[in-house]
Amino acid sequence: MKIEQYISQLLYRYQCVTVPGFGAFLTELQSAQVDENSHSFYPPKKMVSFNPFIKNNDGLLANHLAEAEKISYEIAVSIIQNEVSHWKTKIQEFGSFSVKNVGDFSLNSEKNIVFVPVDQINYLTASFGLSSFISPSVKREVYKEDIQQLEEKAPIIFTPDRRRNYSVLKYAAIFLLSAGVAGTVGYKYYENKIAQETLIVETNVQKKINQKIQEATFYISNPLPAVTLSVPSENTPYCVVAGAFRIESNAEEQYQRLLKLGFKKAKRLAPNKHGLFPVLYGSYSTYSEAHQAMKDIQKLDNKDAWLLIEAL
Repeated sequence: MKIEQYISQLLYRYQCVTVPGFGAFLTELQSAQVDENSHSFYPPKKMVSFNPFIKNNDGLLANHLAEAEKISYEIAVSIIQNEVSHWKTKIQEFGSFSVKNVGDFSLNSEKNIVFVPVDQINYLTASFGLSSFISPSVKREVYKEDIQQLEEKAPIIFTPDRRRNYSVLKYAAIFLLSAGVAGTVGYKYYENKIAQETLIVETNVQKKINQKIQEATFYISNPLPAVTLSVPSENTPYCVVAGAFRIESNAEEQYQRLLKLGFKKAKRLAPNKHGLFPVLYGSYSTYSEAHQAMKDIQKLDNKDAWLLIEAL
């Protein structure tokens, strides 16, 4: 049974979707983008990345698969394990494979897994219905060129007899001076007009983008039940987990051990939906900081330490 579609469905709602025994797909918000060279506008989106170090089963994918296929949780876990085994065989034999609507995997020269996400799908539900578009460029030099051509064509007439045509020369000078003043005023007028029109175009484009974002809706039939992860603080969603214990006294014993070892950020969480009591080495505000802490802990204390990330 293919599990790609279920991974894709979960990426719309969650920041982290873990495939037990293989790795985790992580999403990160990217704001709207403007390419000045091509005059292109791109809506906000979710960027998908892959972390091969997060492999523990958090139950999210297995529960979703069990509910969608009307099977038991244990059978869903077995299906995921078989699919992961198939993926590993393909990448070892062929050097690459694809997860539909998610991305492509391959091995580099150092035999490390490289992930390239798909660009055609935007997993940010707030941007549903929005697409990139190209705005016509605003030409600001057209009127200036017309005025320069007009000034170059303005005639200057001199006659041999200066005494007899002195009045003609005087009026010609007055005409040329007036033409020069008119050209300068006209240039300033057109320049201001272009600036006003540019501001109006940019304002209207921004209003349309904001209106589309506000009016965009996303509907999923049979929506999934919300999965709540207990996280110590909204500002520290990345947690290094020492273990999850079914017996609370064992969780307390592990927590006290971490404190004695000098892990000042060690914490206990409330029991999760599976009735397990998680114990943390600590929680961090950024993924890079938590990942570095996990690597250090795996070397010094517990090679099975893993990361827990708050869901959206």
